[in-house]
Amino acid sequence: MRWQGQRIDEADAQALPGMENRTGFLRTVTTPEFAGMTFHEVLAKSALNHVPGPSKMPFNWTVNPYRGCSHACVYCVSPDTLILCGDGRQRPLHDLEVGDEIYGTEVRGAYRRYVRTRIEAKWATRKRAYRISLADGTEIIASGDHRFLTDRGWKHVTDAETGQRPHLTTSNRLMGFGTGVVDAPTPEGVAVQTVADLRVLSVEPLDGDHDLLDVTTGTGDFVANGVISHNCFARGTHTYLDLDAGRDFDSQIVVKVNVVEALEKELRRGSWQHETVALGTNTDPYQRAEGRYRLMPGIIRSLADSGTPFSVLTKGTLIRRDIPVLVEAAARVPVDVQLSIAMFDETLREAIEPGAPSTQARLDTVRALSDAGFRVGVFLMPILPHLTDSVNAIDGALRRIKEAGADHVIYGALHLRAGVKPWFLQWLSQHRPDLLSSYRELYPGSAAEAPKDYRAWLARRVKPLIRAHGLEALHSDDRPARGGRTAPARALRTPEPSATLF
Repeated sequence: MRWQGQRIDEADAQALPGMENRTGFLRTVTTPEFAGMTFHEVLAKSALNHVPGPSKMPFNWTVNPYRGCSHACVYCVSPDTLILCGDGRQRPLHDLEVGDEIYGTEVRGAYRRYVRTRIEAKWATRKRAYRISLADGTEIIASGDHRFLTDRGWKHVTDAETGQRPHLTTSNRLMGFGTGVVDAPTPEGVAVQTVADLRVLSVEPLDGDHDLLDVTTGTGDFVANGVISHNCFARGTHTYLDLDAGRDFDSQIVVKVNVVEALEKELRRGSWQHETVALGTNTDPYQRAEGRYRLMPGIIRSLADSGTPFSVLTKGTLIRRDIPVLVEAAARVPVDVQLSIAMFDETLREAIEPGAPSTQARLDTVRALSDAGFRVGVFLMPILPHLTDSVNAIDGALRRIKEAGADHVIYGALHLRAGVKPWFLQWLSQHRPDLLSSYRELYPGSAAEAPKDYRAWLARRVKPLIRAHGLEALHSDDRPARGGRTAPARALRTPEPSATLF
């Protein structure tokens, strides 16, 4: 992501819907109150995101005040990789720090040129790695989803388990100067052209997992071992129902600090049809950043003031802070509230969702919302094959959900989108290697969904149990028409005459 207000390339625009026109970078913030987290404050031109027509989502509009980790691209290289610095020297990546000046590239006119930029963030991860060997003797060690600039555009190292396209082949040539130049003259403004023989000879997987590093830069790329390397722009989304993709992305949060003002402007347009707006369908609106920025009360009030119905889906217990605001809004427009609670074994939850609130804390939040009069839904998703799909596991989960005061349950099998699959398979290899072959059979190649037969089997198992506990059952595959509701039509229960909401 080019935070300095420059154009976003096509891939980045797709990854950041709603920010694809012009985004103004304000500042990067770290505070002791949120140790280990970095907030990137931006001004968004729009707040309402229109869901693309081909999407299967049962709603047309979303608002995402935060961009945490999308789990879709984790670009990491070896700590020993040589990085071209602002003085023309090359230094190992492990020696560089946030704020250091290095070289990236920009497209200026008809040419891509070398320009100075700075490291905005740096973090580590551990995962599978590959050795890329080039004809001039250059070698680079990187993760399979890392991208390099070739004579045919940006390409991933390998398709690995994720079905990534395009990826490197031996017909590609990387762009840059290779490792033949130890200390390059300062190349400011020089056009990128390949003089060395940077043909790809091989891409070989390395044994085991490796410690890798990555940086975020102002240009969105950097020069690694003499070739142009795409970095990770800190956009990582804390997406609902997705598994954690690593500590690197969880700590980099993009904040649309003007989202309320942008939303109010859009809701005043005469063309706005007051369709239901979904909050929490792509990024969690009640993640930790909301504790600092408090954007949700303004979003809720803006939607209610305009007569726009909305839904909220979250893993975060911070929603309890806004119960009075939600109750006030629900008196004016339909409001659906759902909590995402997938793991009821706390050991398993801590292993898969280490940054999320505990299961009991989320159940207590269901109770608080139910006591406030809401018909609360629980997303029992994802149900993990061979891990949480047993009768005992599902029955125990539903008992606790019912006791917490939930009204309905939305359930569905694990969905492994491209960027999540390698992380989850890596987790399996470490924690449950006995299940690795089974998961590869269930999710072969680039397949993201569990087989239809498994989903049908799961429905036959889950639906009777849900109904036995007196809950309404909704399947994630049973999607209503676009623009329809994802929960019962009445979000608030009608209290008894003598009852109060608090």
